[in-house]
Amino acid sequence: MTVDAVRTHGLAKRFGRQVAVAGVDLTVPAGSFAGLVGPNGAGKTTTLSMITGLLRPDGGGAEVAGFNVWRDPVEVKARIGVLPEGLRLFERLSGRELLIYNGRLRGLPRAEVAGRAEELLRVMDLTEAADKLVVDYSTGMRKKIGLAAALLHNPSVLFLDEPFEGVDPVSANTLTEVLRRFTASGSTVIFSSHVMDLVERLCDWVSVMAGGHIVAQGPLDEVRAGRSLNQAFLDLVGGGSRDSGDEGLSWLGAQR
Repeated sequence: MTVDAVRTHGLAKRFGRQVAVAGVDLTVPAGSFAGLVGPNGAGKTTTLSMITGLLRPDGGGAEVAGFNVWRDPVEVKARIGVLPEGLRLFERLSGRELLIYNGRLRGLPRAEVAGRAEELLRVMDLTEAADKLVVDYSTGMRKKIGLAAALLHNPSVLFLDEPFEGVDPVSANTLTEVLRRFTASGSTVIFSSHVMDLVERLCDWVSVMAGGHIVAQGPLDEVRAGRSLNQAFLDLVGGGSRDSGDEGLSWLGAQR
């Protein structure tokens, strides 16, 4: 029987009186290119933070590749790569040094780390910037070196939180091609986004969040049900088109 890449059961988290995640049952099959979509404040980042062990849930549980995130943290962390939103890097290291440092922390042999680092720098089009300090990297370069660090130990499940935010089209294309190669090998990508066109173009599995709940999930075509993903999303989260002309802002655009 195939084990799902990710499965959560009643995952919940609150911050004071604010309920961020309200009992999420998320399933992602192994080998999927999966999108976790929802409006701002839906609970996507909090959910991913709990699944990856960065944030302890108030209720429920999560499994990655069949291992419990909190009972088997070493087994889980050995199998995942994470590219969080608001990525923080060791900025006084060069790109090459950052990759080697990450690989050694993972316990990989020095020669193997060096070889993998060079391959990743080449694939990410960062060879010329390999010896520049990360502090001098652009947003797109930071995302690429961050993804390289997350891939270095060859994880079975890769978690990405808004990986294309602020990334130029050339860098975005590079990231996309690397991720497609990764899933083609049988590994799993799970990324959060609120850009429906991007998810529709990349993903074969989609989970839709709203108000801290999963309101729909499954294969992309099943969730779309003959609509565009954007329209399906609006229908599911209650954000259908409205006539805003009668709701104020009558002054907007009126020039004196």
